[in-house]
Amino acid sequence: MATREYRQVRFARPPGATEILLVRHGESRAASPDSPFPLVDGQGDPELHPNGREQAIRVGERLRGQPIDAVYVSNLRRTGETAAPLCAHLGIEAVVDADLREVHLGEWEGGLLRMKAAENDPVYLRMQEEERWDAIPGGESWASLNLRLGRALSRIHARHPDQLVAAFVHGGVVGHILAHATGARPFAFNGCDNGSISHIVMLGERIVVRRFNDTSHLWDGISAAGGAMT
Repeated sequence: MATREYRQVRFARPPGATEILLVRHGESRAASPDSPFPLVDGQGDPELHPNGREQAIRVGERLRGQPIDAVYVSNLRRTGETAAPLCAHLGIEAVVDADLREVHLGEWEGGLLRMKAAENDPVYLRMQEEERWDAIPGGESWASLNLRLGRALSRIHARHPDQLVAAFVHGGVVGHILAHATGARPFAFNGCDNGSISHIVMLGERIVVRRFNDTSHLWDGISAAGGAMT
């Protein structure tokens, strides 16, 4: 009688779970003191840089063959512009969920964070050391960010059991979701690349991380020049 063998198997989405591809928006246009970003509900809302538009095209090509049932974006234009090529391929409209917006940077909105980072401003260095956005005057707290992102993910999960969803979001959002899911330090996953794809599976309140910062569809010629979160 043959001995029964037990092979390793590939991960399979559990029944009722939702797979979510977290896509960071493409590179947004440069900030400068004489050309600050326009604000939407108090948050910077720049358009995509030409590099970002190319990254958006590459994301669309990478994901067009996937069985994606819905596309979500934040209320900030850089996510909608990044999602547009994929939506065109799939023939669907993106759903706007304002709770997916970027971390609120308080007094450093409008592109000022990038300038403070370039200057090694002491408050910026303290923010990085303490790993908290509210080191910035008026910046969003971990608890506030966690609450609204939890709301957004719960809505997506409730609407799309047993489905695959693409959510076009922001660097700080990706970083927070993955750190929260894994119990890591608050900024452990900050700094994912523009146009990158991260992958989570959600079942109830449990989130499993499958992939982080996948950029195999991109190349150095269209990489962002810097690592700013927004």
